[in-house]
Amino acid sequence: MTGRPASLQGRLIRSVLAVVTLIWLLAAGLTWFDARHELDELLDAHLAQSAALLLTQRLGDFDSDEIAPGTPGVRHVASATVMFQVYQAGRLILKSDDAPDQPLMARGAARPGYGVVTHGGKSWRAYAAPDSARRLDVFVAERLASRQEILWAVLRSSLWPLLPALPLLAVATWWTVRRGTAPIRALSRAVLSRQPQALEPIAVPGLTVELRPLLSSMNQLFERIVELRDAERRFTADAAHELRTPIAAIRMQAQVAAAETQPEARRHALAATLDGCDRATRLVEQLLTLSRLETTGVVERRPVELRQLVRQVLAEVAPKAAGKQQELSLDAEKECPVLGDDMLLMVLVRNLIDNAVRYSPAGARIAVRLVCQNERFNLSIEDSGPGISPAHLARLGERFFRVTGSGESGSGLGWSIARRIATTHGFELGAGSSVSLGGMAASVAGPLAVYAQ
Repeated sequence: MTGRPASLQGRLIRSVLAVVTLIWLLAAGLTWFDARHELDELLDAHLAQSAALLLTQRLGDFDSDEIAPGTPGVRHVASATVMFQVYQAGRLILKSDDAPDQPLMARGAARPGYGVVTHGGKSWRAYAAPDSARRLDVFVAERLASRQEILWAVLRSSLWPLLPALPLLAVATWWTVRRGTAPIRALSRAVLSRQPQALEPIAVPGLTVELRPLLSSMNQLFERIVELRDAERRFTADAAHELRTPIAAIRMQAQVAAAETQPEARRHALAATLDGCDRATRLVEQLLTLSRLETTGVVERRPVELRQLVRQVLAEVAPKAAGKQQELSLDAEKECPVLGDDMLLMVLVRNLIDNAVRYSPAGARIAVRLVCQNERFNLSIEDSGPGISPAHLARLGERFFRVTGSGESGSGLGWSIARRIATTHGFELGAGSSVSLGGMAASVAGPLAVYAQ
């Protein structure tokens, strides 16, 4: 079983809050380190200043019995957190109430210095200030716990006001993310509310720049589906329309052959039946080729030697032309490499040459010429037949359009398929009247393979 899909909105809110909380904690840590450093410097300076004040006292000030060792001593206003000792020539002459009788730090140091000492089970920050001229050693100490209390007081005053801002920031983040993801929800609602058979483009007003390519791709997909559906419908309609006639003719000829008692008449009916089967086969092939082109719209391009392909098509068509005493000629001096699908290109060339053979009368001349120059090729097929009128030429390429009065059977799809193949390959297909032979002229032109890549 798959779990519930993760919410983009929830993921963004959690990510933003996690980042903000982490930044807040880092800022708090940096604030703590900086405040601790500044506070230590300030209080250390205060210890040094206190020691300096004691050193500036006159020596006679320390001779009174009121401050001699063993007496209650001088009570300091902050005796619970601060203590001091004054030694002269190794003798304790003055101390605070909480100060021990033993020196807090080693006496006789040449320079002032700081250190951490333990007294009464508590840690103290101590400072030693020697005066070698007067043989004095002054020690001043401050409880580290008091420093921590001051530090926490500073942090509370600076950071605690920011702590209640986190819930407010969470609410603001939720509102901002929800508003920012509103176009996504609108697009989601538009997609979910569509019926399965709906293929019209989706319109979502106020869509952001980031989502427009997605919506455009979806609408292009719908357009492609509509094209495929329409192509399928056209193929079905075309097949039903065109197959009805040859199938009916085949059925009729089969019935005639079945009912005929004369061998010659029966052979004639069977020959007509075979012709009908050939026509139906050719029609199905044409329909399938056209359907394939309309469905895929793309071809696999690979090098094809066009001169060899034209020769192969002429070899296939030659028996039919010979049966009509037609003259086929090919003028192709050099190879013409092109890029395309060899099977589709063969269908293209065959349709053009087959049209010339089929619709030209007996004894006609059909000239095929392939020219490769100036980085392009041009394949022309001209015949000496009756040609085609301007009115019919304008309709050339329409599905199932056939020139009447030719006496030839056909589906009317050959030129449509040829034009579709040429367009798919990026070639130019043209038709007109032949100047040299007087009949119809068809041509295909395009870039050579080395220049089409």
